[in-house]
Amino acid sequence: MQLKSRYHEAPDMAAAMELCYAKGWTDGLPVVPPTADRVADMLAAVKLEPDHEVAFIENRQVSVTAEKIAINAVLAGCKPEYMPVVVAAVEALADPLYGYHGPATSTGGSAVLMIVNGPIARELDMNCGDNLFGPGWRSNATIGRAVRLIMRNTIGTLPGELDRSSLGHPGKYTYCIAENEAQSPWPGLHVSRGFKPEQNAVTIMAALGVHQYSNGLSATPEGILTTACAQMRISAGTSRKTFYAMIFAGEHMAIIAKAGWTRDDVKNYCAEHTQVSLAELKRINIRDGSVTPEDETTMMSLVHEPNDFLVVMAGGLAGVQSAFIPGWGGRSGSQAVTKEIRRP
Repeated sequence: MQLKSRYHEAPDMAAAMELCYAKGWTDGLPVVPPTADRVADMLAAVKLEPDHEVAFIENRQVSVTAEKIAINAVLAGCKPEYMPVVVAAVEALADPLYGYHGPATSTGGSAVLMIVNGPIARELDMNCGDNLFGPGWRSNATIGRAVRLIMRNTIGTLPGELDRSSLGHPGKYTYCIAENEAQSPWPGLHVSRGFKPEQNAVTIMAALGVHQYSNGLSATPEGILTTACAQMRISAGTSRKTFYAMIFAGEHMAIIAKAGWTRDDVKNYCAEHTQVSLAELKRINIRDGSVTPEDETTMMSLVHEPNDFLVVMAGGLAGVQSAFIPGWGGRSGSQAVTKEIRRP
């Protein structure tokens, strides 16, 4: 297999890692030097030729080849069997609905949230439970990291240059979870987005940070969602309608399931109860202008439609915590995208 990338020599592993730092190929953490053999193993896992174009980032006029994906997957510490997930995520990045340029360059500071569904999540031992967004799981950590390194090293999304985020958040290192389909009362998220249960898929969303909330008082879905909706209204910070991921952990999910609520019931409830008045948006300086009497009864929705809530079961089975994740900007700027994970 003939690779196209330039070769660099280093006398040992330590020197190779320092070379990666010197060349700016890291996210600040140590990386695995991408030797030709390691890159070839990645490509073999997806049976793609090095020069195969996986994605073309229109705004940047950048071709993302299988070889470049493989190199960054090695740098991130991926195993070869993770490659199909990384490839599908890169395909999603290039989808016009995702709109790469906006979330990648904005001062707002979004990261690429990845939600993996299907049998592959279990086969790769992806975390869908305790410490969901925390460390300790190689597959979650390195798959998400590989996507970010591709954005950095291949597409050129460098902090302070193309990436103009004012604050950023830790999801820019890695932001990858799986859904707990085995214990969810509903079909997987990917099924609600048009796929079959037995298919593998990854959903990406330009996402801000995780907002955790607690409710140990309520024994009904309405009680739990009242807390969630109140916090979403307060934390939205924008009048632009966008996507929201809602992550329900075990105890909250059990209450919702016991009541027989469907995923659509949750979406519809949240769409109705996250509306906020135009007057309130003006009072908190999200919308411009003086407050008029009509503004008090002019209601603004958080989302365009209920399906803009991505409702997922994941997280620990014990505890009364769940979370929501706001999307970046407005729906017209970046939408959630789901792609099939294909394995040869």
